[in-house]
Amino acid sequence: MSSNPASSWEIVIGLETHVQLSTASKMFSTAPTAFGAAPNTQASVVDLALPGALPVANRAAVERAIRLGLAINATIAPMSVFARKNYFYPDLPKGYQISQFEIPVVQGGVVPFLFNGEMRSVQLTRAHLEEDAGKSIHGLAFEGGVATGIDLNRAGTPLLEVVTEPVMRSAAEAAAYARALHALVMWLDICDGNLQEGSFRCDANVSVRRPGGALGTRCEIKNLNSFRFLERAITYEAQRQIELIEDGGTVRQETRLFDPDRGETRTMRTKEDSHDYRYFPDPDLPPLVIAPAWIEQVRASLPELPGQMAERFMRDHVLPAEDAAYLTQSRAHAAYFEACLHAMGGRNDESHAAKLAANWIMGELAAHLNRAELELDASPVSAAQLGQLITRLQDGTLSSKTAREVFAALWDAGFRCDGAGEAKDVDAIIEARGLRQVNDTGAIAAAVAAVLAANPKNVEEYRAGKAKALNALVGQVMKASGGRANPQQVGEALRAALDAPSPSSPSA
Repeated sequence: MSSNPASSWEIVIGLETHVQLSTASKMFSTAPTAFGAAPNTQASVVDLALPGALPVANRAAVERAIRLGLAINATIAPMSVFARKNYFYPDLPKGYQISQFEIPVVQGGVVPFLFNGEMRSVQLTRAHLEEDAGKSIHGLAFEGGVATGIDLNRAGTPLLEVVTEPVMRSAAEAAAYARALHALVMWLDICDGNLQEGSFRCDANVSVRRPGGALGTRCEIKNLNSFRFLERAITYEAQRQIELIEDGGTVRQETRLFDPDRGETRTMRTKEDSHDYRYFPDPDLPPLVIAPAWIEQVRASLPELPGQMAERFMRDHVLPAEDAAYLTQSRAHAAYFEACLHAMGGRNDESHAAKLAANWIMGELAAHLNRAELELDASPVSAAQLGQLITRLQDGTLSSKTAREVFAALWDAGFRCDGAGEAKDVDAIIEARGLRQVNDTGAIAAAVAAVLAANPKNVEEYRAGKAKALNALVGQVMKASGGRANPQQVGEALRAALDAPSPSSPSA
């Protein structure tokens, strides 16, 4: 199967994202939500719907829903309703799930994100509160055979299901949106964003159509907890549907799973419609009423949002949109950038200094973090150290080459921060390793004169119009200085010497 759908077809994608809310207790009970506990040790009588047990909505979960709604400019419903969604599944002990159907707590809203260098936005349909189901664990050894176990620790965990309109047209765009939503819920501190633990997982609704035609039959791909898997699954599913239709077949509405090892989707079950779930208002829960004063209280507690901060970075520091988007991908990145500027001695109003800081964070620092498989908050090089390093680059103490050498020394010393090893101060490393850049014009002029005398062929080539010969001469001077000479001054000194008129020859 080819990796890209035919150009005569259009992919239509909508995502339903389950955001596990970062509350200490469950949606309708006081049972804990901590990950990794022994199976079936965190399920209360409410989570199991035992007779006489009554649910009570978790105020902290509702507040987190309000936070997201305000951040995406959605409407917060003054009154919403909890409903019972009825279906049978082994890990759903109640025989129903408490969710929201006709009146969700968050209605509408927009998630902006940068895609291929352009700002895009995805319109949301809704975000509604619900409880999670339990978990089936397959392949367990039991009485000499293999069995499936049910762990109900996750049952009742609060979720916010974020549903988009079917407005995305490529797998890459869908993945970019999912990354932006993931960053936003972590920025708002309403979800820990842990993909491996299932705190953030996507269901992708995929259909294909001829451009401009009616919507095709959709298939839902369940429980994608990796952005890379999300993109691969959508790409495969779209191509599967195209080939099926072109071969004379018909796409069935169904739920499918993605097999990352085989790179394909497979049937899980026939897709139900909403009427199959027999929704009705939960008789044990009153309507959820959210007073305007509560909304304003939550609004006042919101941090500066990533979009607002990115606009500020572009306005105050004249950064490109791509740089601003990178630096606001998380609160840790934004804080690191601003701390770096602060360490540069009040240069945060200078666009050149800000661009240098952004380049180092996105370049050298990011490369080292990727190689070491570290998150930014575990970086051995602090923002203050990087700011000091960039300052020494700006004032001419370091060249680009020696600055990278100092960065590597800082990084290595950071892994040995047990009181031993090399000092982590930038200036101490510069002096200890003799990396201070040579800016003495006299010393540079002497090195230039020696190199010109030793390389007459390069001199002739330059004077004959071969500009590349100058690069060779610059390299020779830098080599002679041990890489410590100021390359800008070297270039200027060489051009001055080479372009000077030659002494007149004596008369015959």
